[in-house]
Amino acid sequence: MIAEGSYVLLLCLLILSISTVAIGQNAPFIGLNEEGEGIFTKSHPYDTSNYGVLQLNNGLARTPQMGWNSWNFFACNINESVIKETADAMISTGLAALGYTYINIDDCWSAFLRNLKGDLVPDHKDFPSGIQALADYMHENGLKLGLYSDAGALTCQLRPGSLFHEIKDANLFASWGIDYLKYDNCFNLGIDPQKRYPPMRDALNSTGRTIFYSLCEWGEEDPALWARPVGNSWRTTDDIIDSWESMTTIADLNDKWAAYAGPGGWNDPDMLEVGNGGMTKQEYRAHFSIWALMKAPLLIGCDVRNMTSDTLEILSNEEVISVNQDQLGVQGRKLFSEGKDGCSQVWGGPLSENRVVIALWNRCSITVIITAKWDILGLKPSSSFTVRDIWKHEYLPDVFYESMEAEVESHNCKLYILTSLESKAVN
Repeated sequence: MIAEGSYVLLLCLLILSISTVAIGQNAPFIGLNEEGEGIFTKSHPYDTSNYGVLQLNNGLARTPQMGWNSWNFFACNINESVIKETADAMISTGLAALGYTYINIDDCWSAFLRNLKGDLVPDHKDFPSGIQALADYMHENGLKLGLYSDAGALTCQLRPGSLFHEIKDANLFASWGIDYLKYDNCFNLGIDPQKRYPPMRDALNSTGRTIFYSLCEWGEEDPALWARPVGNSWRTTDDIIDSWESMTTIADLNDKWAAYAGPGGWNDPDMLEVGNGGMTKQEYRAHFSIWALMKAPLLIGCDVRNMTSDTLEILSNEEVISVNQDQLGVQGRKLFSEGKDGCSQVWGGPLSENRVVIALWNRCSITVIITAKWDILGLKPSSSFTVRDIWKHEYLPDVFYESMEAEVESHNCKLYILTSLESKAVN
C-alpha cells in the first residue's frame, strides 16, 4: 500500500517529468476531411507523420525563430558596441518590427577561463559592462538576447564549454536575462549527443526562465530523429559558407527531414548569408526564398549596420516572411526536378487558409522554363487558383488550372502563393 502523501508526491513528480514535453501532440493537418473536400489529393507529398510524437513544449518556436547572429560576418571580432549598434540598426531599418527580434552573440563572448567560483565570465576587454547589461539594453528596446555555449569541454574557439556544468551555466544565463541559447558540438569527448544535449534542456527549464534552446549538433547523428523533445530547433547540416554551392547543398540536406519539423521544433539548415557578398542578388533571393519555404530559422548573418538596399529589400520582404511564419507550420520541400543534375526544380508547401506556396528554382547555368503541375504539388486537377508573385508583389492576370509555368533566369527563384477559388476551404 502507498500512503496518501506518497500519491501526492508521485503525482507531482509525474507532472514535473512531462512539463517540458507534449506527448502525442497533433501534427499539422494536411489533406481531406471527407471525400471531395479541400484542394489536396489523398496522395499529396506533404507528409507530417513524424512531427509531434514528442515535442518540446516550452511555449516557444510556434513559428521558426527570427533574428540576427554574429558569427557569419564577425566571427570572433565582436564586442558590446557591435552588439548594441546591431540592435539599433535592426530597429532603425524596420527589421525588428518584421519579427527579427533575437540578437544572438555567438562564440568568443567569454573569457578563456572560468572564475574561482566556477562561473563563466564575459571577456573583460570586449564586454566590459557584462552580458546582463546587454540583455537589459535589448529588453528595453523590445528585443531579446541570445548567447552561445557548447555541449563539450570547450567551445569551438577554445572557451569553456558547458558539458558537466549545465545547471550552473543555465542558472547564470537566466540570471543575466538570456532569452536564447545556441548550443554547439565541439570538443564533445566522444559522448553521444543524445546524452549531452538533454541535460542542458533540463537545466534551462529548471531556471524558471523561458529560454529558446537551439541545438547545433551539425546533423551528425540525425537530430531530427531524436531532438524533438529536446530542443526548439536542431541543425541538420554542417556550417553554411557564403557560396552558391554551399547554400544549394545545404538546402538539399535539410529537405530530407521535412516530415519531422513543425510548431515547437524546426529543422535548422544554418544562418542566412544574405548580404555577405559571396553570391549575386538573384542567388541571395533564392537563398531567402527556399529558407522561408522550408520553415528554416531566419537568422540574419550580415552586418546590418552597413547593408545595401538590395540586401534590405530581400530581408524585409513581408510576403516572403509570412510564408516562413505561416501558422500551419508545415515545412515545404522539393517536389520535382529535371534537366542536367536535376537543376530545374519545383519546391512547394501548404499554407493556412487553403493556400500553397511554390518556388520555381533554376539551379541550371542557363535560363529555363519551369512548369509546376497540380499533380506534382499534390493538388486536385480540378482545383483553380489565383497566383500572386510575392517578389513582384502582384497577382498574375489569369486564373490557373492544372498547372502554371514561368521562365526563370539562371540561379534565380520565383516564389508564388496559390489561393484556391473553391468555396469549400479545408486547412
